[in-house]
Amino acid sequence: MSVGYFHRSHQAVYLDELARLGERGWGLTGIGLRNAAMRDALLPQDCLYTVVERDAAGDRARIVGAMTRYHFAPDDPRAAVKAIGKRRTRLVTMTVTGAGYHADPSTGEFDVDDEEVAADLADPTAPRSALGLLVEGLARRRRTGRPGLTILSCDNMPANGDVARTAVVGFARLRDERLADWIERNVTFPSSMVDRITPKTTEKDRARLARKFGVHDRWPVMTEPYSDWVIEDSFANGRPPLEEVGVRFVADVRPYALIKTRLLNATHSALGHLGSLAGLRTTDEAMADPLFGDYVERLTGDEIAPLLPRLPGLDLVDYRRTVLLRLANPKIADQLDRLCRGGSLKVPRHVLPSIAEHRRHGRPHPLLTLAVAGFCAHVRSGLGLDDPSADRLRALARDPRGLLTDRVTFGALAGDDGFVADVTVALATIERHGVRAALAAGELVAA
Repeated sequence: MSVGYFHRSHQAVYLDELARLGERGWGLTGIGLRNAAMRDALLPQDCLYTVVERDAAGDRARIVGAMTRYHFAPDDPRAAVKAIGKRRTRLVTMTVTGAGYHADPSTGEFDVDDEEVAADLADPTAPRSALGLLVEGLARRRRTGRPGLTILSCDNMPANGDVARTAVVGFARLRDERLADWIERNVTFPSSMVDRITPKTTEKDRARLARKFGVHDRWPVMTEPYSDWVIEDSFANGRPPLEEVGVRFVADVRPYALIKTRLLNATHSALGHLGSLAGLRTTDEAMADPLFGDYVERLTGDEIAPLLPRLPGLDLVDYRRTVLLRLANPKIADQLDRLCRGGSLKVPRHVLPSIAEHRRHGRPHPLLTLAVAGFCAHVRSGLGLDDPSADRLRALARDPRGLLTDRVTFGALAGDDGFVADVTVALATIERHGVRAALAAGELVAA
């Protein structure tokens, strides 16, 4: 569900790899929720599109054909519901971002007061939200005596399977207690860890694809060679043999997700906010800057990696080195403004847990503090703020202390006077002397 850049570079590619191996039992039906331009790109191309892997060695293009159907839900929500309700549908993946689960970011509880939820409850047969579509599709399965299925969250959230279960069951319970009970018995919600950097496609990318490969694609996907997918092995109605194409099925995804989100996603947040404030545009540009490159090296090596679990078969030193190389890939040139998007959700999930752990043990964390100060400065800066809580954040940020003591964003750390004081000092340095001065000061303290 939702076939944006990331889904098409990641889950769809794995299913396409399976098809290339001769596996014919699994295909893909795409469901779009927001972007009509994706409909206009995919349908005239019979749902085919190009994935281009880019790095210093060059560009490698492939046509992905795993998607055989596509429904743009706002055009015909009943067609999308019908696709979910079909007997042959056994797995639904979700890449709808955190906001699509309508969960309270501070508690993880389902938000029963959300306007979109209320609209779908008022007219459940013509849903507009991802949850409305899923629950109506599941209700259709129940009415027709069809088996349950697996709903697999592929969004960057801790315990994303639990978040999905809470959201879907919570929504269903508002409709029908018996439907909610049926879902709890017949639907599974495995957690997963997904990883592939996939920036926004530009007109230059389309032109380069046509010039270099002779492919005219309305909406190709640019990505890096690296890709990873770890899934909790808990499926309700069979699963595709994705282990044949490199997916790891495990009993517990949490340590894998922890390593990925704290190293890659936390660094994304830090680079996005601090780099944007310094006038930089892309991750590779930031990594090539000696001050920012050294900051990321120290942030990941000194303050994040020491907190991470050691897993069999995963070399943490090598993984961290790979993350730094991926961020520096000039052929990807991931936009910093993309990394700033939804900061009020990303910072609590990816940055604050490391700070909380350091503070529990009385250890300093000046570089993580700078990452939080960068987020606060970005909110206060007047730069484009693309965030589901933008209005509330701007109102709070008129007084920096008001923002830092906001429990919705900062949780228990909002009541930690030492944390608030440290970030306030770092924020004042950024606003009075600039990001580079703040980074230099932070480096000296960290050393």
